[in-house]
Amino acid sequence: MFNNVYRLTGIKQIERVTSQIDLSKGAVIVRPLNLAICRADERYYLGLRDAKVLAERLPLALIHEAVGVVVCDQTGTFKTGALVAMVPTHAKEKHEKVTENYLRSSTFASSTEDGFMREYVDIEPERLVEIPAHINPEMAAYFEVVSVAVQAVRRLQGSMMSQEGTIGIWGDGNVAYMTAVVAHVMFPDCKITVFGKHAEKLDYITFADTYLINDVPEDVVVNHAIEAVGGRGSEDAINQIIDLIQPCGSVVLSGVSEHPVAINTRMVLEKGIALVGTTRSTVQDFKDAIELVANNPEAQERLELLVQNVRDVREVCDIIEAFDSDLNMSWGKTIMRWHI
Repeated sequence: MFNNVYRLTGIKQIERVTSQIDLSKGAVIVRPLNLAICRADERYYLGLRDAKVLAERLPLALIHEAVGVVVCDQTGTFKTGALVAMVPTHAKEKHEKVTENYLRSSTFASSTEDGFMREYVDIEPERLVEIPAHINPEMAAYFEVVSVAVQAVRRLQGSMMSQEGTIGIWGDGNVAYMTAVVAHVMFPDCKITVFGKHAEKLDYITFADTYLINDVPEDVVVNHAIEAVGGRGSEDAINQIIDLIQPCGSVVLSGVSEHPVAINTRMVLEKGIALVGTTRSTVQDFKDAIELVANNPEAQERLELLVQNVRDVREVCDIIEAFDSDLNMSWGKTIMRWHI
């Protein structure tokens, strides 16, 4: 079966190539429907990754946040026409204690293997999760990010000495917003407080307390924290968390930085703080994320606010226009309606 794949070949250069799908493998064939652009995709698109990484991975089909419609399932797992979320983590082995998102052997769509910018995606049924009909299919495009938030909150849950008090979330971008929504649902008895740099972004968070990082009252403390800033800003965020967190608190680090950051390890030791890393997500996180949204209309409404830029894509130039328009957005998600 012939298939068109849309790969990044250089800075802002996307080309269509024709490949073949081996139908004898017994995979599920999915037609992408809605694709969401991530900051990681933008870094590849602009050539902002390390030159060695770009040389090793390009050409590469981008996008790891996507939903699609089942066209053919030789395994009999899904009905034709079912709306499914595609899981980008591709496990190559199973481990008794380590989940697939932390295994070094796993690959990841739009990073170490082609992403979902394809005419058709051949994918294992284990990497698909069906989406209920009442969920907005445009919002569903970024269930991957919601699943990442679920993974981060689960990591926090597993390291907390007590599931009481205040959970502080640092960051005011898309990931921090989704993490706050997820934490609000998963910890209904905890107070959620979000710390950010931009008042206009914090204004979207009406379900939690918010503070500008340069204007935090002296009496504000947190018992647990999630850092969702990333980049150079993660250094200041982590150190502010260390200052404000109570002794023996747990901190989940989820923001990605291309460069090493310096943190105040002396106070980490003096306060007995637990630092926990998290990255990506599992199939179970997808299932939990979809169930969380499906059963919480308020959470779905809050997540739908992130749909800020919807683009119809019919040819390569439309992909480029979608990516370029996303560069001008400070908050919210760009959704590509995939008609290719």
